[in-house]
Formats: sequence, C-alpha cells, structure tokens
Amino acid sequence: MSGRARYFAILRMPHVAPLLLASMLARLPYGLYALAAILYLAEARGSYAVAGLVDGAFAIGAAVGTPWQSRLIDRHGQRRVLLPAALLDALATVLLIVLTEADAPTVALVACGLVGGLAIPGIGGALRTLWPRLLQGRDDLIATAFALDSVAVELLFTAGPLLAAIIITVASPMAALVVSAACSLVGTVMFVARPPSRDWRPHAESGSHGPLGALRSAGVRTVVFSSLPVGFCFGAVEISLPAFAEQHGARELAGVLLATWSVASVAGGLAYGARTWPGSLGSIYLWLSILLPLGYLPALLSPSIPAMALLILPAGLLIAPLGAAGNELIARVAPAGVVTEAYAWPVTAILVGFAAGTAVGGALIEVSDWHACFVAAAVAAAIGAVVVYRYRGTLARPPVAAPV
Repeated sequence: MSGRARYFAILRMPHVAPLLLASMLARLPYGLYALAAILYLAEARGSYAVAGLVDGAFAIGAAVGTPWQSRLIDRHGQRRVLLPAALLDALATVLLIVLTEADAPTVALVACGLVGGLAIPGIGGALRTLWPRLLQGRDDLIATAFALDSVAVELLFTAGPLLAAIIITVASPMAALVVSAACSLVGTVMFVARPPSRDWRPHAESGSHGPLGALRSAGVRTVVFSSLPVGFCFGAVEISLPAFAEQHGARELAGVLLATWSVASVAGGLAYGARTWPGSLGSIYLWLSILLPLGYLPALLSPSIPAMALLILPAGLLIAPLGAAGNELIARVAPAGVVTEAYAWPVTAILVGFAAGTAVGGALIEVSDWHACFVAAAVAAAIGAVVVYRYRGTLARPPVAAPV
C-alpha cells in the first residue's frame, strides 16, 4: 500500500476525520495562546515582564495538569473530564481579560494563566487512546495514524502563531485571546460529541496502579526521561534561531526559519507514516533518537539566513517521526487502565525540558552566541539517545500488571 493510500485509508475510517479536525481545533491554543496573551498583556499593562509571568504560569499549569487530567480521564471517561476542563479553561481566559481591564494585581493574572494551563483539555492523549478502536483492527495502519497525529501537532504550532498574528493585525490581541478560548471549548465539544469519545469507558484496571500510575511501567519511564532532554533541545533551538537572524541583520526573518524547521518536521512525519519500517519499534525509536542530535550539527556551519533555511531542515525532519514512534511505544508498554495518562507524561517532560532549554539557551546567547545554543541542543538530544540506548530493553517488555 502506498503512503497516500495509507493516509486516505485512515481518514476514510468512520469518525476519524471529524475527530481529528475537532482535536486540532481544541489543541490550537497551544500555538495561539502564548503570542496572544503576551501581546495583549504587554499592551494592556505596558510590561513584558507581567506577560512573561502569565505565559510561564500557563506553561507550568499545562505541564502539571496534562498527566493529572489524563489520569482522571482513565478513571472517569473522556466526556466527564474533557468538557468541564474546557469550560474552566475558557473561563480562566475570560477572567484574565476581565481582571486585566479592571487593573487587578499581577498575582491574579498569573493565577488565571495557571488555571488556564491546568485546565487546557487533554485532547491529544484522548485521541491517541482511541486509535486502536477507530482503525477497527487495522494494526498495519497504527504507525501511520500516530505519524498523522504528530504531523497535526506540528501544523498547529505553525498555524497557531500565524493565526494569532492575523487576528491581532485585523482586530486586537484581546480578540486573539477570545478566539483561543473559543477554539478550545468548541473543539472539545465537537470531540466528545462523537460516538467513539462519548462511548469510551474506563478500563476495569483503572485506578489500580497506585500513586505512580503509568510511571510504574519501566518502558513508559524510558520514553518520558528520554523526552526531557529532547524538549531542552527544542527550546534551545527555538531561542537560537531569532538570535541567529538578529546577528545577520534580519530579525524579522526569525519566523521564517522557525516555520522552515516545523515544515521539515511535517515532511519527516508524513514520510515516516507512509511506509512500514523494518525492525522492532524499540529499535526504530532508538535509531531516531541517535540520528536526532546529528541533524542539528549542519546548522552550525550556516553563514547566512538562506543557508540556515536549508541547513536547519535535517534538524526538523526527525521531530515528528520521533514523536510518532514514542507515542506508539507508549501504547505498547503502558499498563492497562492508564494509557491516557501514559501519553501525557512525555508531553509534560518535553514542556519542562523546553522551558529549561529556552532559559539556558538565552543565557548562552548572552555570554556567547547562537553557536553555543546549537551545541547545547545537540548535546541534550544526544543525552536523550543515551537514555534510550541504556534502557532499550524496557521498550520490549510487556506493560506492568496492576497490583492484586
């Protein structure tokens, strides 16, 4: 079966296209909220410091809230958790606007950002949990489905800031924030209204894995701990590309470089899902982890912005494939009853690593230049590969059984 036929076969399955579109709408705030909130608060309060605090609180909330919310989904079902979360997330955004306009203290605005992050609906894990049921026994399409989901996430992080910029230009930053809240709420309602999500029921073993939950599985822990340095790598590059563009006298082209990086990831994800790869899934994940840091080395030779636009391509090609393989591995090694939570932990690890990468990367740029940032990114990604290699045996083990 050709790559195109694989993707069409998935999208033709009952409920797949509506669920995928609803999930993309619900997850759009991941790429939309940050720029909208920062520009709105910087304009309304005249302070990027306040804007940074609120956006940072939102990111922390999302990192903490994603596994917590996913554990609730495993125990109580998708609709009973996702819908209240979406309502709370939208309310937090509206309250942020109201309090900002009322000149409320900064701590109140930070609290709104934190609550919004905690409550942002965990649609990604919910969708991934549904893939085996949606594909109706077509195990040959599972890898392609996870690749499709990884590509969708990359498109969201590319389209989100672009949409925010358009809304801000046409209307205002406040309007972009309102659109962000509306997307989260409407997308979630559309998602949980579909029969596969509405009818999804918790596994009999949900709630039986103790405080560690999904982290009781050694395989899940391997994917999570290897994702942390990879997130650092992404954060370091995210801040180094604007520094590179500024050093070459074209700061406004930083967005083009970031978009090129994301487009390469989309292309890599589509190529990965278009065929069946030889070897075990664990070995595929290991090879992708080993190749990832090597993809960032060519960028160190970039003498100009056009050159960087080409040399950054290898760095992006493996992002979506690595995410797709990691998610497919999670499905295999996660304990029964905590699969949704298991999908959430690598997301949290990447978010935490990303925050550290931007912080350390910014400091490296101050004391050195963008080259040091890229070196740090490659080293961090290499550490992730070492973790996968050291604990590769856990990726072939069956999931841990629930206590009896």
